[in-house]
Amino acid sequence: MKHDVNYTLLADFYELTMGNGYFENGMQDCICYFDLFYRSVPDGGGFAIAAGLEQAVEYIQNLRFDEEDIAYLRSKGCFSEGFLDYLKDFHFTGDIWAVPEGTPVFPREPMLTVRAPAIQAQLIETYLLLALNHQSLIATKANRIVRAAEGRAVSEFGSRRAQGASGALLGARAAYIAGAAGTACAMADAMYGTPATGTMAHSWVQMFPNEYIAFKTYCKTYPRAATLLVDTYNVLKSGVPNAIRVFQEMGITSGGIRIDSGDLTYLSVKARKMLDDAGLPDIRIIASNSLDEYIIRDLLTQGAKIDGFGVGERLITSKSEPVFGGVYKLAAIEERDGRVIPKIKISENAAKVTWPHFKKTYRLFSNATGKAMADYVTVYDEQPDFTKPLELFDPEATWKRKTFTDYTARPLQVPVFQGGRLVYDLPGIEAIRARCAAEVDSLWDEVKRFENPHNYYVDLSQKLWDVREELLGAKH
Repeated sequence: MKHDVNYTLLADFYELTMGNGYFENGMQDCICYFDLFYRSVPDGGGFAIAAGLEQAVEYIQNLRFDEEDIAYLRSKGCFSEGFLDYLKDFHFTGDIWAVPEGTPVFPREPMLTVRAPAIQAQLIETYLLLALNHQSLIATKANRIVRAAEGRAVSEFGSRRAQGASGALLGARAAYIAGAAGTACAMADAMYGTPATGTMAHSWVQMFPNEYIAFKTYCKTYPRAATLLVDTYNVLKSGVPNAIRVFQEMGITSGGIRIDSGDLTYLSVKARKMLDDAGLPDIRIIASNSLDEYIIRDLLTQGAKIDGFGVGERLITSKSEPVFGGVYKLAAIEERDGRVIPKIKISENAAKVTWPHFKKTYRLFSNATGKAMADYVTVYDEQPDFTKPLELFDPEATWKRKTFTDYTARPLQVPVFQGGRLVYDLPGIEAIRARCAAEVDSLWDEVKRFENPHNYYVDLSQKLWDVREELLGAKH
């Protein structure tokens, strides 16, 4: 569902002051190349999940400065009237390439590349980072939690703990892309098609004279979708027995119970036995209460009899590491004759030294297994011979080499905008979700480990490496 909201002024103020400076110095038509990428995987994981492209596209399509925006900028007293006149007809005319949503991505490789006139390329930085940083963060966290659940349904329960309305809505979208079964947020379902699910709160049980009447009333109202919250008073002494009584009286055999507190392993094991002994083996047990991937993994290792999980604050906020760390850096400029001139940013921190130039990234898939083996980053005009063996370096130990043979190389990014025109058919959320599942499945289990994952190979072509070394040498 598209939402025409003008977020043009949702930009860091220095984007506008730089834009005014470019205009005043005749640089507004200078073509620039910027890469959006991230530096480290959240939670020490092996990969991240790209998300947020759809919202970035909507933003680009709605770029415009309204009269109120121009009046605001004029009131600041630091922008020329020529620049303000230029902004009256402002719209995006550049090119964008991006990794499709749901794709696993690795540090430092471009998730999104912009080629556009300087003012345009600079202005869109803030929102592009906001959109991709937030949803990629939540999708990455949600995918970890979903994988920890080992096929059991995970529902996103976090709206009330999210950082604002957009955090709840877009967080639910990102979580669904990454494999969550649904969300507790009704508006996210209405807007993005993330299935809304829910049971009851403790207040429902407390509103009635006793637990039995509360359960009975609920089951009469929702006889085909009854999941009863059994920990308002005492899970094993009253909650589960009252749920069993109601299910048996009403002939409900496929509902569920939810446990939201206590020792979830112990309680679920006891509850499972009680349900089975009562002839209710298909009643599901749902667990919630400040869960994350580590707690879920421990519960299952301990033998918990849990069929699904509701996960809230630790998913919707990615509580363990709430910042994705994506950055947007100049990689090249284009001369009037079409020559692309690489640019590099150097830092005392080696991790902040950028990969220069307009680049292409390829993912290598084994023809024998279908698994992703490595990513290969080249200069834009290279024509690699992927029929030959390819020797790459380990990203963490450049002395360690590996030769790849019998593979198929696929470009990682797709064209999204060309000359300001959208050329990418935005997929529906179900297609994005299916892509995410398939792409994550293409990774080796060693890369998907929560702790000490295998270093996935991401290497530069020799030409790109030489460009980088030459620029590094020239700056010293």
